[in-house]
Amino acid sequence: MPISTASACAAPIVPEIILEFTQADRLEATAEGAMRRFPEMAGRLLDEIARAQLVPLADLPPDVVGLGRETTYRDEVTGRENTVVLVMPREADIAQGRASVFTPIGVALIGLRVGASFTWETRYGEDRQLTVVRVE
Repeated sequence: MPISTASACAAPIVPEIILEFTQADRLEATAEGAMRRFPEMAGRLLDEIARAQLVPLADLPPDVVGLGRETTYRDEVTGRENTVVLVMPREADIAQGRASVFTPIGVALIGLRVGASFTWETRYGEDRQLTVVRVE
């Protein structure tokens, strides 16, 4: 059963996220370094890191979205699936399927498990329900 981040009458339920210690440190340093230029996105990433369960690499489950892991998610409205690999900002190339973790979709996906659903706001202000369907 998918984990939902939104319901019609209640406050959003935020899905659990899991991050590996070293990746969390890299992400935190990136967010702190970008705070002056991109405060909203940096703040969102820091909020996610702060609420994450941190684990050693050996204990990171294989079905958790992380840097370098190919991730497929589904738009529950359209049924369309997209596959990306989350990377650090300097490695991003959307034409090659490498999405920066320092984007709205990157912040939303990082640390989620297969089956987790979340609400994501597009750049056009539309809310979309997305579900992680595969991590490799």
